[in-house]
Amino acid sequence: MHEKLKKPYDPQTTEERIYKLWEESGFFNPDNLPGNPTEPFTIIMPPANANGSLHAGHGLVMTIEDIMIRYKRMQGFKTLWLPGLDHAGFETQVVYEKKLEKEGRTRFGMDKDTLYKEILDFTLTNSKNIKEQIKKMGASCDWSREKFTLDVDVVKTVYQTFDRMYKDDLIYRGNRIVSWCSKHQTSFSDLEIKDEERVDSLYYLKYGPFVIATSRPETKFGDKYVVMHPNDKRYAEYKEGQKIDLEWINGPITATVIKDEAIDMEFGTGVMTITPWHDVVDFEIAERHNLDKEQIIDEFGKLLSIAGEFAGMKINVARPLIIEKLNKKGLVEKIEEKYKHIVRTCYKCGTVIEPQIKNQWFVKMKPLAEKALKKINNEEIKYIPEHFKKVTTYWLENIMDWNISRQIVWGIPIPAKICIACGHGMADVENKITKCKKCDGEVITDNDTFDTWFSSSQWPYIALGYPESEDYKTYYPTNVMETAGDLVFFWVSRMIMMGLYVTGKIPFETVYMHGMVLDAKGQKMSKSKANVIDPLVLTEQFGTDAFRIGMVVGNTPGTSLALSPDKIKGYKNFANKIWNATRFVLDNTKDFNIPENPIYDEEDQKSDEELKALIKEITKEMDEYKFYIVAEKLYHYFWHTFADIIIERSKKKNTDSTKMLLLSQLTTLLKALHPFIPFVTEEIWSMMPIKNKNLLMVEKWPS
Repeated sequence: MHEKLKKPYDPQTTEERIYKLWEESGFFNPDNLPGNPTEPFTIIMPPANANGSLHAGHGLVMTIEDIMIRYKRMQGFKTLWLPGLDHAGFETQVVYEKKLEKEGRTRFGMDKDTLYKEILDFTLTNSKNIKEQIKKMGASCDWSREKFTLDVDVVKTVYQTFDRMYKDDLIYRGNRIVSWCSKHQTSFSDLEIKDEERVDSLYYLKYGPFVIATSRPETKFGDKYVVMHPNDKRYAEYKEGQKIDLEWINGPITATVIKDEAIDMEFGTGVMTITPWHDVVDFEIAERHNLDKEQIIDEFGKLLSIAGEFAGMKINVARPLIIEKLNKKGLVEKIEEKYKHIVRTCYKCGTVIEPQIKNQWFVKMKPLAEKALKKINNEEIKYIPEHFKKVTTYWLENIMDWNISRQIVWGIPIPAKICIACGHGMADVENKITKCKKCDGEVITDNDTFDTWFSSSQWPYIALGYPESEDYKTYYPTNVMETAGDLVFFWVSRMIMMGLYVTGKIPFETVYMHGMVLDAKGQKMSKSKANVIDPLVLTEQFGTDAFRIGMVVGNTPGTSLALSPDKIKGYKNFANKIWNATRFVLDNTKDFNIPENPIYDEEDQKSDEELKALIKEITKEMDEYKFYIVAEKLYHYFWHTFADIIIERSKKKNTDSTKMLLLSQLTTLLKALHPFIPFVTEEIWSMMPIKNKNLLMVEKWPS
């Protein structure tokens, strides 16, 4: 018996040594694989945010992608799993702002360069930590090709894309309504807004001969257009452009009648006033009818001078006072106290979003979406699970222009100039523009940064060194993009659009979407609930192999997974079972050599055929990305067939046939289990009496 097998399996003393062995072998790098394989299989790792530690969701990503890579490597593919880290723009700045708050500091008023340098140091420190955590998960990625979204070559390609899109009239700077967070003082794209159902009051206010319903009376100071549906018979007597004098919050005004089909005749009284500066629908109505737009609320959520006596007040403070004044003037018809409606909030701080008209950079998305839709509808991209295809196509068919400018320090600066006089924006990658191309006015450097998703959407081809590198030519398009289902719009769809635009090719053939990792009770993990599970705590307790297989068994793609320590603990017992079974097999087959053409007795022949049939079955399922099924089948076969039946049978029947079967089945099962539980299988493999063997990670997948 091998000396190591005399002791129980100890993940803590094994895993670091095994990972070092893998790294030193050079086999993470596809250029070093034995046999010089030629057919590539590529996964670009979703770059982890370099602002904290790995969480359970990251643990699932590393596990699933490593299973894919190890399986394909054993099948003889030229496998590249390229790791990376994301500077994560706004997300990282928010994390750092919390650190500043604890120190009694704030980013407002700080020198930009100082703040950037502090966040960079913070990020680089975290990056080292995250890289070590990824290694602890057993990730067999090629660290020699590691990328960071702020690498010089990455930024250069992002700038080239921006310049090209600007010249192709796909990027423009314009005064459009954007989602604005008054706490973080930046704009967002629609995807970064969290919709919450809330219960507020709905106020029915008298507006001349009409009654309008609103939940936001604080926006109504500048309302001078009253809008109704052209087919609403209740208001047929009122004509487009008709002027109506009426008494309003701060005195008499003249309102103009507008007819527009955007009006919901079922809401309230079917008539409404509009505030184009602070509402998307109102803005679009104003655009269609060429109406004035007036700002009522500033960037800090306070009322402006147009609000008269309420100027300078926060809107939540002013609201009841405005209603009190309207009531005194007899302009409140009624108040519906329990009005359920959707409120848009900042996805990070929960502040109610205040739409504002801002001069920002936008990407015209419809031309990009049309090309992506064609590829998806032609079945050139496979979605797992398939329902993500439907939600993707629906979003692409109804896509809006993308606001890509952020008013933050941390990120990739937008290489552009802005005219002081007319606000015209010009891409200026080479920093040569000195005068406005539109009005010949004075220009200034743009202080905004790119939305982090603008650079991330280009990740697959940028990470591979587009356009000239051999890696790009060899490994692009990639094979699989595996990521969380909630990133289907944020990231996956944008990667498809940008990949097609820049390279003319889809960036990946298959999209594999995993579900959210929940706590044992099926609740979303959050710090406020104190139910966040650190994957490294579980790997320390039960071993990485137990964590990995525990994350996969029963984990159907796209479905949320309830993670409990008890489940992971159960799979530690499985690793011990394999270890103990190996001890028995090697102890009972000492000095026995398997002949080249083994002949089994009838009973053992049947067991041999049964395992071969299982391998054929699971190989097909591995190719179909059904890892959750394969892991469970291998678990049950090893425990209930190999250990409970074949090993137990061998105790009564100590023949050459039985010894051959024990060694043959253990060899096959170690190979098949390796992608799921790589550490314990590699450790056992080192003790197997097999001639001319290599590391298990590059042994041939069983057939």
